[in-house]
Amino acid sequence: MHYYRYSNAEVSCWYKYLLFSYNIVFWLAGVVFLGVGLWAWSEKGVLSDLTKVTRMHGIDPVVLVLMVGVVMFTLGFAGCVGALRENICLLNFFCSAIVLIFFLELAVAVLAFLFQDWVRDRFREFFESNIRSYRDDIDLQNLIDSLQKANQCCGAYGPEDWDLNVYFNCSGASYSREKCGVPFSCCVPDPAQKVVNTQCGYDVRTQVRAPMHMTLNSSGLLSRVQLPDLAQVQIGVGKPGETKLRGAT
Repeated sequence: MHYYRYSNAEVSCWYKYLLFSYNIVFWLAGVVFLGVGLWAWSEKGVLSDLTKVTRMHGIDPVVLVLMVGVVMFTLGFAGCVGALRENICLLNFFCSAIVLIFFLELAVAVLAFLFQDWVRDRFREFFESNIRSYRDDIDLQNLIDSLQKANQCCGAYGPEDWDLNVYFNCSGASYSREKCGVPFSCCVPDPAQKVVNTQCGYDVRTQVRAPMHMTLNSSGLLSRVQLPDLAQVQIGVGKPGETKLRGAT
């Protein structure tokens, strides 16, 4: 009987350093996300008192930034070291994690499509909850403003949703200057104005000023965004540029 001795398999340097280069960028992006998240928490005093995280009424966007940073940092580190050292264990972990994340996103997208009404109700409750906390956290405020400006919308279903916020509420018990108003991100931008008018939403729901449809985006976020787009938000987590909510045409 003859035995054949096979030479050890060698990994192409091109593949090796291509994978390393990709993952070093991924890893550095994770470091940036973690750094920005920790800096934001430091500015808000959360690092000195971590119980503030549990006392927040709405979602803290910094938590999302940190979660993304941890995932990117871990996967990037495993991919970098695994490729550079040709460590099979780390490479298997890297590949398994990527496949798992993909199928989890796919499952979430399919479930969101199958249970559209339930997802829409949960999204409405989530958005309305954060409307109530709009002035409580500057990061949450910026996130809501960005969503409303990007999708040219106002509230979950319309401007009246801002009655849920104590500062914009129209009740007689409110003495806020923003009473019966909306955030500036609800306003239809004036091309002639080079400076953003942050007071454009004052008193717009009292009908004292021009009709709302002339000065405000009258559609809500859920009216502007189709449900398949909500599913794409889940799929696009790992794909930069695909997480933007698209307006309905």
